[in-house]
Amino acid sequence: MSRTRQNLRAFLDKPGVFYTALGIVAGIVLAIALGALSSLIINGWIQRDMDLRAELIYRSIRDQAAASGINEHSALSKVMGRIAEDDHILGLGYCTKDGKLAIATSAMPINLDCKEFAQAKSGGLTVLTPKHGHIRINSFPLTVGSSSGELLVAHDLDVVERRERDAQIYVTAALAAVAVAFAILATALVLALRRSWMQSLRVAIGESLHQTPPPAQPNGQSAVDRQINALLADLRVRRKFTHGIYVKWSPESLRQLLQDELPDAQVMIVSNREPYIHNRIDGEIRLQIPASGLVSALEPVMRACRGVWMAHGGGSADRETVDRNDRLMVPPNDPTYSLRRVWLSDEEQDGYYYGAANEGLWPLCHLAFIRPNFRESDWASYKEVNQRFADIVVQEANCENPIVLVQDYHFALLPRMIRNRLPKATIVTFWHIPWPNAEIFSICPWREEILDGLLGSSILGFHTQFHCNNFFEAADRFIESRIDRENSSICLRGAETLVRPYPISIEWPPRALVGQPPASVCRANVRARFGLNEDVRIAVGVERFDYTKGILDRMRAVDDLLTMSPQWRGKFVLIQVAAPTRSKLDAYAALQQEAENLAETINAKYARGGWKPILLVVRHHEPNEVFELFRAADACVVSSLHDGMNLVAKEFVAARDDERGVLILSSFAGAAFELPEALIVNPYDAHGMARAYDRALRMDPEEQAERMRIMVDQISERNVYRWAAQMLLDAAWLRKRERIAARV
Repeated sequence: MSRTRQNLRAFLDKPGVFYTALGIVAGIVLAIALGALSSLIINGWIQRDMDLRAELIYRSIRDQAAASGINEHSALSKVMGRIAEDDHILGLGYCTKDGKLAIATSAMPINLDCKEFAQAKSGGLTVLTPKHGHIRINSFPLTVGSSSGELLVAHDLDVVERRERDAQIYVTAALAAVAVAFAILATALVLALRRSWMQSLRVAIGESLHQTPPPAQPNGQSAVDRQINALLADLRVRRKFTHGIYVKWSPESLRQLLQDELPDAQVMIVSNREPYIHNRIDGEIRLQIPASGLVSALEPVMRACRGVWMAHGGGSADRETVDRNDRLMVPPNDPTYSLRRVWLSDEEQDGYYYGAANEGLWPLCHLAFIRPNFRESDWASYKEVNQRFADIVVQEANCENPIVLVQDYHFALLPRMIRNRLPKATIVTFWHIPWPNAEIFSICPWREEILDGLLGSSILGFHTQFHCNNFFEAADRFIESRIDRENSSICLRGAETLVRPYPISIEWPPRALVGQPPASVCRANVRARFGLNEDVRIAVGVERFDYTKGILDRMRAVDDLLTMSPQWRGKFVLIQVAAPTRSKLDAYAALQQEAENLAETINAKYARGGWKPILLVVRHHEPNEVFELFRAADACVVSSLHDGMNLVAKEFVAARDDERGVLILSSFAGAAFELPEALIVNPYDAHGMARAYDRALRMDPEEQAERMRIMVDQISERNVYRWAAQMLLDAAWLRKRERIAARV
């Protein structure tokens, strides 16, 4: 059946209706363009005809004057009267040197100002008259006897316009015939191609079954034809929501998409980090929502999908809050989906999470100049944990073809493991961090296994096309595969994986904005909490303590700002919120210590009268606390040294419904491709960042509002629901294509 599938897929890629419509539209556009062009050409022809006729009349009168000795105005008047009987001209006139209209034929306007035509010469001049409306007058020097003056030749432009309309009617009719013929030709070509493909399909089906094509039915269609057409009709709905052009993406529209396109599909998410953590603190169980871009992006999607989310249960009270099947319905205040927690030992955590994932793959993929560590024992643990999650996916699946959304670099091997157990599953893997170029990726000792694992996916997504291109290069260099760059796919051992960019975003409107007081109240609250005066301008940074986020670099830029522009001393403060993370790893612990030391050094250098320029707050902040900081700030600093997207930038924009504030954004964050209205900076250039601080603090409110409105429009339209919809639409299309191929 391989040839049948190839023919079918080739046919599905021939959008006949599209090309037919394109032919018609092209014909119409061609007709309009040629019509406009012809109008200009006809108008030019007619004007040149008038100028030429005026020139001939002038030469005739000049030659007669020279030959017959016309030396009196009366003789000239008779000659002009005879010529004016021509229907093609309105009239003739003669202006003396002193500007008097000495001679005029009967239809010539007598109130003309001769001085107006002294400079017009043969080029012609259009004037408005009470009787004839717009007329065109050509002027020529003429000597009569001993006096010299100007001969005026007038044409009625109303007559010209009637001639132009008559000519335009004939041209338009001819162009309409051309457009119709063009559209008919395009339609005939498409129908011929369709018949050719249908015939090749019937032949391929017959060959695959060792049969001749089935006989035609009385209505002209074979049973196979009817089946193929029915399946194609089912497939055409796949583009109903394409790119969200006419859809305002929300939980409701995402649910509608699932109902229309994937009505019976089970949607599952696999990630390392869970969306809700239960910890026991002071004898009480407390709920925590982790500060994770992945969680903030996926949690609203899961609420819309109502599926199953599988994640590592790492909270100290996580085991106490699940049922006997390790499940928990979430969110707590409005349960809509199931959270399945997976338990890992400390040794597994050390090897899989801290070792292979965060000491190996994380620095490998981020150009932050931290050497990755590759330990075989960590890799063994990584494989074991990936297999554990694969087993649980199989347990949670209630059908043979679920949609499994695999998240991030913790599960590079998981897609292949799921594919081996559930060959009909639709596996969509999203890589939330950058993908390095092939040269950097080549240092990874597990590169072939990682590529093979990821190519077990049906769809593999990255934030940007640049990261997709890097993946193509790695696959081309390190494994035997067939790469189709035109269709953005990789075929490994006969199975195809689509590789697509899906820029991640945030929910819109953000839940954390609900219930927030006005920005002025937030600003007053933050000033009071940190003891800041009314005239102090505020910049905020909100990150995890991670060496890829450029926390040290934004602090050094503050130092440079206060040196470069001392007027900001006592008038500016950076509030840096940083949540501890991966504290078991030396690089992260060292970063936190270095950040605290650098803040102390800069504060000691500039502090005065209770003011210090950097306020470092080392603790986890809930989303509503973060949004209060955003709404209070004059600027937000996102200085990633290398990042897949960085949703902090988008959250800051979403928080500013007052259209104030300035986003300072690293060019090395994926968000910079979508938010160019921010102040784009190079975080490695401390002086350049200092200038961006200064510009942000001086930016007038009108410019702030203009930039913010553009960014809000971008984020509200391209929100997280649209991100999920793009992947689910592609998944739905794949499932329908495979179903058609399987039936054939």
